[in-house]
Amino acid sequence: MKHILATLLVAGFAAKAHADVRITEWMYSGGSGEFIEFTNLGSTAVDFAGWSYDDESRLPGGFDLSGFGVVAASKSAAITETLADTFRLDWNLAATVKVLGEYTNNIGRADELNLFDGSGALVDRLAYGDATIGGPRTQNRSGRAGSAAALGANNATLWVLSSVGDVEGSYASLSATVGSPGATAFAAAVPEPETYAMLLAGLGLIGFMARRRG
Repeated sequence: MKHILATLLVAGFAAKAHADVRITEWMYSGGSGEFIEFTNLGSTAVDFAGWSYDDESRLPGGFDLSGFGVVAASKSAAITETLADTFRLDWNLAATVKVLGEYTNNIGRADELNLFDGSGALVDRLAYGDATIGGPRTQNRSGRAGSAAALGANNATLWVLSSVGDVEGSYASLSATVGSPGATAFAAAVPEPETYAMLLAGLGLIGFMARRRG
């Protein structure tokens, strides 16, 4: 039984490693245009070659994210409908923050955000609609996860509007839009690989002691 449990945990950790990239912020309408932020919440870098984004049509390849290149652990990247340089200027973003501009298949007040990996597999989805299924109305203020549990849950009711000085360090852009593109407070909360190793070691010790007592 303990062997089966350990096997399931290892499989779970492997699946988690595949799903370390999450949608962490979005705004459908703002001063410098809509944007969607993705964050590598894992402990290792992720190569976005072949990755893509789409809205409610759910089609892999909708908008190519290969231009992000390799996104380091705990780092965020964003796509926007405006020019990348215009977006950077408005939000005063460092050159190290990866931004892809001129996304033309705009999202609306009620829509879906879908992230696909290089094989076309769905990595994360967030369906929202403040007047229908729930979630904040992200007009001139971005939507952010209300807690770590909201990330990857596809439950827009767990998301809240950004406010200046909140846990994300949100601020007003030059165009008076509030958000925190390029960073998320939840990146540092993800367990390191050493934590998983300790858990597995603990399970192994439990199994060893149980065999001795038997």
